[in-house]
Amino acid sequence: MMNINDKSKSHSTMRWKAALLVVVFVALAVFDFPNAYNNTSQWLESKVGFGIGQITADPFRLGLDLVGGAHLVYEVDTAPLAADQEVESAVDGVRDVIERRVNAFGVGEPLVQTNRVGDLYRIIVELPGVEDIQDAVDAIGATPLLEFKEVGEEEPEPLTEEEAAELLERNSKASDKANEALQALRTSSFEEVVAQYSESDAVLRNAGGKFLITDSLYGDDEELLTWAKSHREGFVSRRVEQFDDGFYILRHDGREDVPETVTASHILICHTGSSQCPSQLNKEEAFAKAQEVATQATAENFATLAATNSNDATGASGGVLGAFTRGEMVPEFEAAAFALAIGEVSAPVETQFGYHIILKEDQTLETGYNLAAVYIKKWTESDIRPPQGEWANTKLGGAHLQRAVVQFHGSTNEPQVALQFNDVGSELFANITERNLGRPVGIFLDGFLISSPTVQNVITTGDAVITGSFTIVEARDLAQNLNTGALPLPIELVSEQRVGATLGAESLARSLNAALIGLLLVSIFIVAYYRLAGLLAVIALLVYSAVVLGIFKIVPVTLTVSGLAGFILSLGLAVDANIIIFERVKEERQDGKRLHQSIEDGFARAWASIRDANISTLITCGILFWFGTSVVKGFALTLSVGVIVSMVSAIFVTRFLLRLVIPQLDEKTKAVIGQQRDNA
Repeated sequence: MMNINDKSKSHSTMRWKAALLVVVFVALAVFDFPNAYNNTSQWLESKVGFGIGQITADPFRLGLDLVGGAHLVYEVDTAPLAADQEVESAVDGVRDVIERRVNAFGVGEPLVQTNRVGDLYRIIVELPGVEDIQDAVDAIGATPLLEFKEVGEEEPEPLTEEEAAELLERNSKASDKANEALQALRTSSFEEVVAQYSESDAVLRNAGGKFLITDSLYGDDEELLTWAKSHREGFVSRRVEQFDDGFYILRHDGREDVPETVTASHILICHTGSSQCPSQLNKEEAFAKAQEVATQATAENFATLAATNSNDATGASGGVLGAFTRGEMVPEFEAAAFALAIGEVSAPVETQFGYHIILKEDQTLETGYNLAAVYIKKWTESDIRPPQGEWANTKLGGAHLQRAVVQFHGSTNEPQVALQFNDVGSELFANITERNLGRPVGIFLDGFLISSPTVQNVITTGDAVITGSFTIVEARDLAQNLNTGALPLPIELVSEQRVGATLGAESLARSLNAALIGLLLVSIFIVAYYRLAGLLAVIALLVYSAVVLGIFKIVPVTLTVSGLAGFILSLGLAVDANIIIFERVKEERQDGKRLHQSIEDGFARAWASIRDANISTLITCGILFWFGTSVVKGFALTLSVGVIVSMVSAIFVTRFLLRLVIPQLDEKTKAVIGQQRDNA
C-alpha cells in the first residue's frame, strides 16, 4: 500500500511532467506559428519597452495548388537509345538534369518526378511560385551543346591581296578616327568626345568612358594597367595608344585606395516573381517591409533582424555572407556593398533575388586607377574573312567543363562567360592551344559558332573565355545552362498549366477554415458529452496538432490541398481514439470499479481496438503512397503521420492528464466522464 511520502513524490513527479508538457506545447506552438510569437514580442516592446526576442519565421512548405505556379509535363524520346542501354537509367538522368536546372532557376521547393505508362516515359515538373511559365520552359528545355573546334586545314590560308588591303584600309580608317578624336579634345570635353567617337559599349559611353582598373579586377589587361601605373593624375594621352584590341585615348583620373574584398552580411526580403524566393509577399509589400527593416537595422541588431526577417538560408546564421571580391556578386549588390563605409547599413537594394539590406563589416584595400577612355576597335584577319574550310572536332566539350561564370571585359566592360575545365579538359585545352598558336579556335554552342578567338599563347591553366556581344542576362543564362549540363535525351513539352496564386490562397484559406471549424465542433461535442474528460481530450488534441504541424515543418512535408485534407481527417481519427477509450472507461465504472482503476483498465482494453484500426489505416496509406499519384501521395503521407501521432496522443497524453486530475475528483464521477449508461 502506498504511504503518504510515496503519494507526495508521485504528485510531485506528475506536476513536473505537467510543467514539461506545457513547455513542450508552447515551444511547438512557437515553432509552428513564429509570426504570432514575433508579433507578440513586438507588441510587448512597443507597450512596455522590452520584448521577448525574435525567432526565424520559417514558413510551411506549400505545394503548387496552394502557392500557385506552373505544372509541366515532358515526354522523353527514348528512340536514340540502343537496345542494350538502360532506359530507366537514362530517363533518371534526364530527371536529374531538369532538377539541377530548376534549382538553378531559383524555384522554391520544386517537384520533378518520372512517370511511365507502358513504353511511354514522362517527366512531371511542378514549380511553385513561378509566374512566367515561358521562362521556366526555356530554362528547363534548353539543351546546350558546347564544343571546341579547330580549323581543319593544316595551315590557314593567308589573306588575298584584296582582303589584306581591306584589313589595312579598315585599320587605317580606325586610326584616322582615333586621331580625329584626339584633335577634337582641343575644342571639346573628354566626355563629349567619348559620346561622339567611342565604340565601347553603351554602359561605358554613358559613364563618360570612365572605369576603374585594379590588379585584382582587370589584372589580365596588362597594357592598360602598365599605362595607368606609369602616368600621373590628370594626364591625357598626347597620342593614340595602340593596344592589341584597339586604339585608345586615355585620361588618368587619379589613384585611390579601393576595396579589394568586402566582408558583409545581408537581410533578403523577397517577393513573388523574384529568383529563389519562398515569400508570398508581392513586390510592393516586400519593398515596404525592406524599408521598415532598414530603418531599424544597426550593426548591433543586424544579426537578430536577419534571423527574424531574411528569406534566404543565411538568415539562420545572422545573414553572414563572408568576404567576396568584385565579380562574385550580382552587379547591383556589389556596387552597393563596395560603396558603403565599414559599419554602415544600406537602404534596400533591389536585385533579381528581391530587396537586400546590407551591412558592411570589413574590407581590404588595393590601389585602383580611375581611367577614362575613347575606344576604337582594331580589325583582325578573322573579321575580314572567317576561317575557311570545315571545322574539325576536338575532344574538348561541355563534359569537361567544371564551371562557367560571368565576368566583364577590362576595357569595354562587356559581359563574357569565363570557363574553367577539369583536369582532363585542361590538358586537352593546352594541347589545342599549343597546336593552334596564331590560329582561331571555334567555340560552338548547339552547333552555332558564337566565338572564334585567335590563340595568342599556350593556355595550361584550363581557363577560356566566351565572348559574343552578350547582354548581362544572356551571359548569365549561358553560364547557368553550361553549369547545369545538357539533357542526355530529347524531351518534348506535351502539357503546361498555370495555377494562379489567388486560387491557391483561396484553397489554403478554405482548408484552414475547415480545419478550425471541424476542430471547434468536435471540441464542443466531446466536452458536452464527456465533461472534464472531454476537456482533457481537447487539450490532448491541441498537443497532437502542435506535434503534427511541427513534424510537417521539420521533415519537411510539402502541404497540398489533399495533404491538408489528410491532416484534417487525422484530427477526426484522434478524437475517435479518445471516444473509444472513454466508452471503455464507462463500461469499467458500470462494473463497480473506482474511477482510477476504471481509467487504467479502460485504456488497457481500448488499446487493442485503437491499434488494429490505426494499423489498418496505415496499411491503406502505404498502398496509396506506393501506387498513387503525387496528389494521392500527399494525402497518404499527412494522414499516416497524423495517425501515428494520434495513437501516442490518445494513449499517453490523455491518460497522463486524467491521472493528473483524478486524485482531486475521485467521487465526482459525472463531472469527470459524463452520464453513465444504465445497466441492462
